[in-house]
Formats: sequence, structure tokens, C-alpha cells
Amino acid sequence: MELSSLLNRFSEPETLKMAKLGRELRASGVDVIDLSLGEPDFDTPQHIKDAAIKAINDNWSHYTPVAGFLDLREAVCTKLKRDNNLDYTPEQIITSTGAKQSLANAILALVDEGEEVIIPTPYWVTYSELVKIARGKVVEIRTTVEAGFKATPAQIEAAITPKTKVFMFSSPCNPSGAVYSKAELEALANLFKKYPQITILSDEIYEYINFIGKHESIAQFSEIKDQVIVINGLSKGFAMTGWRLGYTASNITLAKAMEKLQGQFTSGTSSITQKAAVAALVGDLKPSIAMTEEFTRRRTTTLALVNAMPGFKCFAPEGAFYVFPDVSSYYGKSDGVQTITNASDLSMFLLNTAHVSSVMGDAFGEPHCVRFSFANSMENIEKAWARIREALATLK
Repeated sequence: MELSSLLNRFSEPETLKMAKLGRELRASGVDVIDLSLGEPDFDTPQHIKDAAIKAINDNWSHYTPVAGFLDLREAVCTKLKRDNNLDYTPEQIITSTGAKQSLANAILALVDEGEEVIIPTPYWVTYSELVKIARGKVVEIRTTVEAGFKATPAQIEAAITPKTKVFMFSSPCNPSGAVYSKAELEALANLFKKYPQITILSDEIYEYINFIGKHESIAQFSEIKDQVIVINGLSKGFAMTGWRLGYTASNITLAKAMEKLQGQFTSGTSSITQKAAVAALVGDLKPSIAMTEEFTRRRTTTLALVNAMPGFKCFAPEGAFYVFPDVSSYYGKSDGVQTITNASDLSMFLLNTAHVSSVMGDAFGEPHCVRFSFANSMENIEKAWARIREALATLK
């Protein structure tokens, strides 16, 4: 059997791969602490679950419109106005089975073979692979810890060519935790208004998990709003990872294009999820705020533990729930059995020696870093970093 060449164009997500390895080790009886997956360790708030139960009892069990129920798309518009002061109509909203599908819809609707997509590093693992699936070319902009892992207008403009089709970024950023300020986004908007042929994909899935203030969207700048596709969803801010609900807000031409694509791939997402999502988007945000407060406490503890690690250089995340330290000081060191040559080696060493799962930075376009999540209990976070410290001490 000869499989499609498509499968050779992209890689399995390292986040899922490391989670799988951790599960396999755990199944063999090893106590593995998972700091690899980007999933809130909270249950979905009760009022959202109640809405889903009501939807089942009310027999919302049939096929849904490709773009989503009208009341859901209206709820997205309400949320965007309430939280971001953005004006959209339901026709500009496409809901899907998770923000990952929303990203795929956008890339496949925009990128043709050979066209370029500019992505600042570090970036979420799926960004580059979606571009490869579309036969596009990834153009990376390297950012640094010292620059707060943010790209400047000058860096972006230097990367723009006649083939540039898309600029894609996240704020808050997975994996770095970088958050672009309003002034920084305005500077990017002033750049992109000179390039109306470039579409901006703004991934705002970690919007509510912000440690430095109010979330800002690049779509707020009217001169470039029609160039922007806002990507968001319910998995992170509402602890609804398994429910699978993402959405886009864009100009109508792009919305219709993404709807056409989704109509052939999956059609509309789950009817029950959609009804629950309405309750999430327009309902009480207190559970989301409480989650962020807990993540804030864990961030403080995690940063203290990470900064105590000899040789680690760590940026203090401004959002999301990860730390992304530079671990390159351990390259070339050995415990007498294994020599650490890169981030992948160190990540595997910590899994097999400390029994703590993480994700190597290569997957995010940054080969000197490793991503550790603090979406775990305080007890497990403290236990994990004690194990990591003990394991690192064996490397000479």
C-alpha cells in the first residue's frame, strides 16, 4: 500500500507525542507528572454543563449549520463586543471543532503552493505544519528571551517579500507566554496597513489567561480590521478542551471561504457543544477569572522554582500557562550514560529519569528551550521541579 505524499509534508505534534510517551510510561507503573499538555486541569463550569444537559433533554441532536447555530454566532459577536470592543455580524463568524480547525480553515483558504507565511518564533507546533500541508513556505522570525519573545515591525518588514500571504502569531503566546501590548499591536497595524495583500492570523485562544492586564486584539485597529482573522475558542478560558469549539471572526469574503472548506471536511460542530458554548460566552465569567487567579499563583511558584534551576534562563510569562526556559547550558553534559546534545535529549532525559514530561523547544521553532506547563496542581508542580532539579544535578 502506498500512502499519500501529503503525510510526508508535516510531522506529528510533539505536544501529543510527549503526552503519549508519558501515558505509556505511566501505564507501565511509573509515576509520571505531566507538564507537557496545554490543558487546564479544571472541570467545565457547572452552568455550561447544565446548558448542555438541557440541550440534550430538548433534543438538540440533529445536524447543525456549517457555520454554527445563529444564536451561537450571535453569542460570539456579543463576547467580542463586550470583551474586545470589536463589532462583527453573525455572517462574519465561523464556528468549528476547535481552534485548531479554525486555523486549518484559515490557512487552507488563503495559502497556495509556494506562498509565504511569516511566523515569529517560538510558535505553537501546528502553525508551521498547517502551512506545509497547504504547500506554503514557512518564514520564521527569530525572537529572543531578551526581546520578550516578541517580533518587531522592523523584523517583520524585513521578512516580507512579494510572495508573503499571511502573518500568523498568538497573544498570549503558546509556548513563551508573551503578550503584545496595545502600543506594540498598533505598531504592527501601522506596518500592515502598507501591505493590504497580507492577512493577519491572530490566535487569541489564551485571552483570559493574562497576568499583566487587559487583553488587546490587533483587530481593534480599523484600518487593518478587514485584513485580520481572529482565532479563538473555548478550550483554555472555559476549561472545555474536550468539547471542541473554536471560532473565527473575519471579513465576509474570508468567512464564506472558510465555511465552504469546512462544509467538505466536517460540516458543523456538535449541536450540544454549541448550546453549551452560548452559555459560556454570554454567561458568568467568574469561573474563568477564578482559574486565572489560580494560574497566577502557580506561575509565581513555578517561576521561583525554575529560576532556582542552575543554568536555566527563563522569561516570565505574561499570559498562558507555560514557562519556556533556555536550557542550552546543559548541552554537552552527561550523566555517564546519556549525553545531552539538544532540547529533545533533555526533554527525554527528564521523562525517563525524573519522570516529568515536557515538550522540546524544537517543535516550537526554538531549539534552545523546553516548554513546561503549570496547568497542574501546586503539589505536582512542586514535586515535578524537585525531581527535575535532582535529575539535572547528575549531569556533569
